[in-house]
Amino acid sequence: MLLQAGGGRHEGEVYVTERASQHAGHETPLDMLNRPGGFFPFRPKGDGARIWLVAKARTVTLTVSQTEPADTYRLSAAKQAALEVTLADGSTLTGRATLELPVHHSRILDYLNAAEQFFAITTAEQLLIVNRAHVLHVRPED
Repeated sequence: MLLQAGGGRHEGEVYVTERASQHAGHETPLDMLNRPGGFFPFRPKGDGARIWLVAKARTVTLTVSQTEPADTYRLSAAKQAALEVTLADGSTLTGRATLELPVHHSRILDYLNAAEQFFAITTAEQLLIVNRAHVLHVRPED
């Protein structure tokens, strides 16, 4: 589900590359949103073969179904943090962030201040990719 600034909600598909440049395996939707460039391809459900080129800056969230198992080896070294994220429209998102950061920069604040435009929180069923520019505040739950 794509949520755009101004209230546009669209179900559809995003496209990722077969290989990621910063880690082993295929590119994830989070990788795709954080790579250089202002737009990404999106195929809205029910719109036939038409592709939209969506502005990243106007993307508030992208919700992705968890379709493959997590990399438990990599995640075992990461810190988990429960967060409540309040967006500019007043809605809230609740989930867990995986902080894969150096030990001396592993605070939630460091995670939120990272250089990438988007960050992720997860629930049992979904990955919520959030645009930092549309966040009002974050409340740690732990």
